[in-house]
Amino acid sequence: MNCPYCNYADCRVIDSRDAGEGIRRRRQCLKCGARFTTYERLHPGSLFVIKKDGRREEFDGAKLLTGLRKACEKRPLPTGTVDKLADDIEAALYRQGKAEVPASTIGDMVMERLKALDHIAYIRFASVYRDFTDITTLKREVDTLLGAEASPLPGQLPLLPEEELAAAARNRRRRR
Repeated sequence: MNCPYCNYADCRVIDSRDAGEGIRRRRQCLKCGARFTTYERLHPGSLFVIKKDGRREEFDGAKLLTGLRKACEKRPLPTGTVDKLADDIEAALYRQGKAEVPASTIGDMVMERLKALDHIAYIRFASVYRDFTDITTLKREVDTLLGAEASPLPGQLPLLPEEELAAAARNRRRRR
């Protein structure tokens, strides 16, 4: 383990503790004496993603996290929520015990969790994942979201102002 301060190649472990799904270690550099913390977690066997075109590539948690961060960018979410979401999805994939997982399975897991977390992030992710080609497809998805849950999630701004939301509900009732 290289010291992050002086890059010396040797350190000693001062303390080790369980940290959820891994081990937290306090270390001290043998050259400069600086202390730092490392987190170790078991990396299960390789997991491959089967892409839409049939290609297979190794699962990359960083790629998943990047996609989630883009979808959740500038949303009022608590710190660490996106990282935890990515970790939960990755853990769920490994728990399945399969060596290969279709990309659609990962996409569906992300969509399901984002829908419960933040509607705007969900629509952002869905617009890329489902490759919306026109505004009517996007509107249909938003209408589905509004029909399933008329009120926004706690701490989240509504997709439409209250008066427009009420008018849309009235129009929907008249059409039936």
